[in-house]
Amino acid sequence: MGKKMIGRIREDINTVFERDPAAKNTFEVVTCYPGLHAIWMHRIAHYFWNHKLKWLGRFISHLSRFLTSIEIHPGAEIGRRFFIDHGAGVVIGETTKIGNDVLMYQGSTLGGTSMEKGKRHPTIKDGVVIGADATLLGPIEIGEEARIGAGSVVLDSVPNETTVVGIPAKPVEEVKRRENKLKHADLPDPIEDEINKIHQKIRELEDKIEK
Repeated sequence: MGKKMIGRIREDINTVFERDPAAKNTFEVVTCYPGLHAIWMHRIAHYFWNHKLKWLGRFISHLSRFLTSIEIHPGAEIGRRFFIDHGAGVVIGETTKIGNDVLMYQGSTLGGTSMEKGKRHPTIKDGVVIGADATLLGPIEIGEEARIGAGSVVLDSVPNETTVVGIPAKPVEEVKRRENKLKHADLPDPIEDEINKIHQKIRELEDKIEK
């Protein structure tokens, strides 16, 4: 059990180096990365939550939020090599399920839309990247290798290898190969595209009228 735990800790630290070029050394990562601290504390809280010590799990989660500005409900299920970049303002709800190799930026929310019991938060598949300040609501499923643009509001499930942006989020392209980063500056604006199409149509009609 001890070797397994040490192995997971090493894996978490290596994930930081793989995902964040600003990471300088192991001491810095262990002491100065709130996303890493939040994940470690969540594992403890999740253990108690699953062993019928609900209050203790919630208390550890509450303490983690105070220390890291990241709120992860102890009931959330999180896979391996999950990395929260910067982290401030991240909220992950109780019935959220997160797969392996997921990258999540600051300010993102995995929230619910229902007051009913049962599954009410998103399921995030392997290799997903969630941009800064993105909001994902309800029991939707985000497919493998999908990309969520910064500031997007996602209300519907997203297919595998698809990038979505906007409010509400709409698909803009397919991801042809796996990337750890989401190039926010290069993402198209679907609303702007539609407006441009309308303008083009108006110009074509004006030309016809003049002729």
